Amino acid sequence: MAKELKNFTKRADNYSQWYNELVVKADLAEQSAVRGCMVIKPYGYAIWEKMQRQLDDMFKATGHQNAYFPLLIPKSFLSREADHVEGFAKECAVVTHYRLKNDENGGGVVVDPAAKLEEELIIRPTSETIIWNTYKNWIHSYRDLPILINQWANVFRWEMRTRMFLRTAEFLWQEGHTAHATREEAEAEAVKMLNVYAEFAEGHMAMPVVKGVKSANERFAGAVETYTIEAMMQDGKALQSGTSHFLGQNFAKAFDVKFINANNEPEYVWATSWGVSTRLMGALIMTHSDDNGLVLPPRLAPIHVAIVPIYKEKAQLDAIAERMQPIIDELRKRGLTVKFDDADNRRPGFKFADYEVKGVPVRLAVGARDLEKGACELVRRDTLEKEEIAFEGIVDEIMRILDDIQKSLYDRALQRRKERTITVDSYDEFKEKITQGYFILAHWDGTSETETRIKEETKATIRCIPFEGDTTPGVCMVTGKPSPRRVLFAISY
Repeated sequence: MAKELKNFTKRADNYSQWYNELVVKADLAEQSAVRGCMVIKPYGYAIWEKMQRQLDDMFKATGHQNAYFPLLIPKSFLSREADHVEGFAKECAVVTHYRLKNDENGGGVVVDPAAKLEEELIIRPTSETIIWNTYKNWIHSYRDLPILINQWANVFRWEMRTRMFLRTAEFLWQEGHTAHATREEAEAEAVKMLNVYAEFAEGHMAMPVVKGVKSANERFAGAVETYTIEAMMQDGKALQSGTSHFLGQNFAKAFDVKFINANNEPEYVWATSWGVSTRLMGALIMTHSDDNGLVLPPRLAPIHVAIVPIYKEKAQLDAIAERMQPIIDELRKRGLTVKFDDADNRRPGFKFADYEVKGVPVRLAVGARDLEKGACELVRRDTLEKEEIAFEGIVDEIMRILDDIQKSLYDRALQRRKERTITVDSYDEFKEKITQGYFILAHWDGTSETETRIKEETKATIRCIPFEGDTTPGVCMVTGKPSPRRVLFAISY
């Protein structure tokens, strides 16, 4: 059984298959009976909860409050902002009836044709429209602003090609929606929240990101500007890991949301929206994990330390438990989650394999002989290095090792990105390198036509125009026209 647990497809052989197997074998999620949807299992959800808890604290520290808005949106609301409806029209699930009835011919339940809705309802693909219709009732004067709201919710986008966590029809996320009195304040809010995402990704996920602004082709539907954090996965592909949008006055105009400013003049409100989703779970998996299973940064691990007692009789187990309990208590006092695995229905070898596959950062194996010599075996998940560690001072040492794992995972991912980020000047070289899994910095003439051509011919997209980087003018690699600076290209998930 232990061997079966660890029998993964190798990343080098089939990266996509490796990912799919890992999600299942690490007990994170499974396919549901509903096409395109997934069941997030307790262990996977525990990781998401850790993400959620940390992000929620960061949002509240920046002055935001949580609220909740309806799942169903009147169809007419989506019609009010033309770019927005165009961006989501093909992904919307539509509710047309409000009742079922028993089939008179005994065929189970059927839709009652007499229960047709006067206006169809859309399962939210995102909530800008319903929220701005609500804000109209909340905002009258500049004294009512800013409004800083976040919502934790599920959304639905009818995706045809799905992969667990990365792209599913229904997914969990948070969406911030803020209203401001000035353009400057709204723009500053959008950038501030992008920086919050970047801080979370790097500080907690140990995942380095590139911050920047999206091109017009890649911009959120209805936004004036979209800011993004882009992360490199181990195969060199990019994963958009968080976005923040400056919406200008587009939604305020669509829903007629005005306020009386300090000069006693009516003015449309300025807006932002921003979000991250369970896609971060996919990012976490693909940034750090290896051919032996999941690798988790300690700050997001549901279990920090797993202790496996090795014994032949109950008296030995009792002695091990007694010796380890003060250590467990002290680790828990320091904020760690510790599992003392004394289950007698699984052999130690299975437990070792299971914790390895699930990415538990530190594992201890303690037997009767270890008690005699005052030390036990410690294995750290990131390197799989084993060492003998004395019980004396073990708590401090575990804390140090966990800090080192967190830092090492970030450093390793950053080094990988540095090695696989290159500068390219010719389109022929670009077409060759982009298939090999690189982030490419190249010149682009700024037109949608050229961007579309590159995407059609290479599958690469402009991931962002980085906030930092080479701003030296040059010429577009495709057209030879002037280019103000290099932008970041990659093939993405």
